[in-house]
Amino acid sequence: MLTLLVKLFSALNSDSSSRQISLAICLGFIVGLSPFFSLHNLLLFMIVLFLRVHLGSFILSVGFFSGLSYLFSSLIVLVGEYLLTHESLNTIFTSLYQLDIFKLAHLHHTYTLGALVIGCLLSPAVYFLSNFLIKKYRMHIKIFFDNLPIVKAMKTSKFYRLYIELTSPSIISTGVK
Repeated sequence: MLTLLVKLFSALNSDSSSRQISLAICLGFIVGLSPFFSLHNLLLFMIVLFLRVHLGSFILSVGFFSGLSYLFSSLIVLVGEYLLTHESLNTIFTSLYQLDIFKLAHLHHTYTLGALVIGCLLSPAVYFLSNFLIKKYRMHIKIFFDNLPIVKAMKTSKFYRLYIELTSPSIISTGVK
């Protein structure tokens, strides 16, 4: 878990796109809210592997939002129960329940349906909020910490230069400086 935090902070401090990290957080939000072993989560895992998103941010956000979903589980069940028992949607869910894929997706469970609906409805807000926060972090907080005297002293040390040389991508991928 500590290595995931280090990877997240290295991604925040790198030149990687804030949109990639935000999309990873957004998809991790949807996966984290719903039960882990569900069909839509399998689909989202395939999307994460297909798209170019930051995997460390995705895994960390799944863990974070899974813990957060326990706090909001009563709201999630309430939304799912409302949708499943609403009169106008009753015929739709009855016909969908006849399909095997619907049964396999467990969308007839109140928690699964509520988590998927809340996750899909709030995911654009999570995306834009995380993108905004990442940009603000890079603009203000990162620069503040880079200007601290202790950070400047550490960056001028031989140990830090050796660390940068050993972890540079050219050495790791090719073995040549």
